Amino acid sequence: MKRVMVTAMALLIGAMAFAQTTTPTRSPSPDSVASMQAGVWKADDPPAARVASGKWIEVLYGRPLRRGRTTLFGSGATYGAGLKGGAAVWRAGANVLTRLRTEAPLVIGGKTVAPGEYTVFIDLASPSSWTLIVSSQPANAADDVPTRSRVWEAFVYAPDKDVARAAMKVESLPYTVEQLTWAFTDVTGTSATLRLTWDTVMASVGFTIAP
Repeated sequence: MKRVMVTAMALLIGAMAFAQTTTPTRSPSPDSVASMQAGVWKADDPPAARVASGKWIEVLYGRPLRRGRTTLFGSGATYGAGLKGGAAVWRAGANVLTRLRTEAPLVIGGKTVAPGEYTVFIDLASPSSWTLIVSSQPANAADDVPTRSRVWEAFVYAPDKDVARAAMKVESLPYTVEQLTWAFTDVTGTSATLRLTWDTVMASVGFTIAP
């Protein structure tokens, strides 16, 4: 009887330990991706042919939440300071630096961005003046916290690595957006608009797909 009780207790402890180790830990800023596919298709093209012939364009980013904060962007001389955390520019996301990955050459702000992966920053000059920055600075995923805090945030930004800069149209929304969101809108075979929304702000910039 004693042996049975010991065995049962061991099984119970093992089950509890297994349950604790298998419970997933949720990120406070879940990773996400905004995607579009560039290409010109005929109405009678089968879906498989469209996917095979199109060029993918993606923004990979972490999605911080508003969580009741009402002064995300700030105002006056300190506008954007809370989001930049002491860096010169904003990483426009969370976790690993926001990245633009494209299989097609893009024209942003009059500059051609060749196919490849880039990092994305935003210069928050004022509530009405935002500049999108596409940079050749690589995004690193460091394991140790001190290093991660430097490479995940915008402290690594270097102006000499700018590939393209473009003024963004900044608009006020009549509602609040809880989770930072990047999205492609107005997609055609040769152009699209990249939009960021968070809190009561929407900022956008148009671009074209080079032949």
